[in-house]
Amino acid sequence: MIWYVEDDASIRDIGIYALNSAGFETKGFEDGLSFWEALKKEKPELIVLDVMLPGMDGIEILTKMKESMEFCRIPVIMATAKGQEYDRVRGLDLGADDYMVKPFSMMEMVSRVKAVLRRSQPQQVSQLFKAGGLIVNLDEHTVTADGNRVLLTYKEFELLRMFLSHPGMVYTREQLFSQVWNQEYMGDSRTLDSHIRTLRQKLNDYGKRIETVRNVGYRWEVGYDK
Repeated sequence: MIWYVEDDASIRDIGIYALNSAGFETKGFEDGLSFWEALKKEKPELIVLDVMLPGMDGIEILTKMKESMEFCRIPVIMATAKGQEYDRVRGLDLGADDYMVKPFSMMEMVSRVKAVLRRSQPQQVSQLFKAGGLIVNLDEHTVTADGNRVLLTYKEFELLRMFLSHPGMVYTREQLFSQVWNQEYMGDSRTLDSHIRTLRQKLNDYGKRIETVRNVGYRWEVGYDK
């Protein structure tokens, strides 16, 4: 939700239309007081805030927001009149994320909104399993060993993922077949052993950490270093 605080109804309506057309849900406010009351009940993703507002101006609003633990992290783009450099500098000093000088195009506004949202949104942290220099990236479905890419088949990757998700835990052959092959234990089939052997080879020295537990299954050995 984007909130657009602008006392000029025609500019506000055009801005809301432009943001809606770009795929943003948008709400408009004509003065600072009504905006502040609404902010106590709901938090937008970003605010486009005009400096010159009746009742409570944009600088006052920005100051109160940045002093509040509840509102200080909401991104704010200030809109200032042409030639009002002092307002722009003051707004940035107070913590505004960006500013636009009137008159500005609606395309510029939408572009700035998108840019500030990209900067303000936390970067997605990749899901990783690590064992020394061995890294399994679950998001990218990749494996590297000491910086070198290791190419694994789907089932080899799933076996390694299971081992590293619970280092030291013994997986029975039945558990491995059920979760990786999605079927019951295959009796005396050597399919599992063949995949484990190939996985060990591809991981080189790290493959030594896949330990055979006699008459049970396999596990990733804890405390073993290259």
